[in-house]
Amino acid sequence: MRLKNKKIIALVDHDFEDLELWYPVLRLQEEGAMVDLVGEIAGKKYVGKYGVPANSDRSFSDVNVDKYDAILVPGGWAPDKLRRYPEVLAFIKHFDQMKKPIGQICHAGWVLISAGILDGVRVTSTPGIKDDMTNAGATWHDEPVVVDGHIISSRRPPDLPPYVKAFADKLADE
Repeated sequence: MRLKNKKIIALVDHDFEDLELWYPVLRLQEEGAMVDLVGEIAGKKYVGKYGVPANSDRSFSDVNVDKYDAILVPGGWAPDKLRRYPEVLAFIKHFDQMKKPIGQICHAGWVLISAGILDGVRVTSTPGIKDDMTNAGATWHDEPVVVDGHIISSRRPPDLPPYVKAFADKLADE
């Protein structure tokens, strides 16, 4: 289990893209990682776009980011909510400053944009936010997964296998 003793934050809010949250969480747990679902309120049931629930393990205020090795931001409409929390933006900035893996897929790029960390970074996302990404200073690529240092980005659910593999590979190298 190459990710044993690795701790990951997976951000959650209502209307997350079900597969973009659960596929990475389950795959990383299979590799031995501990993944905490972190939302505004601990123990709250958040519901994905297609009705799959996710109960948060911790609240934003309960988290000490220094105890985590990486962070995941799922897509769906949740990123538009998540980027409004100062705590979430502080988490992303911390992981960026520490050069720890940040995974983002689909609309999750909005969170990284709001955190102000994409200037000069190579990324991908859903094509729907390509302009947002480039306006934030990123260089956008239409590829299943783009790894630029510690930032791992992907487009959409069909790209989940190479995205999660790239994220796990980066985390295993830390």
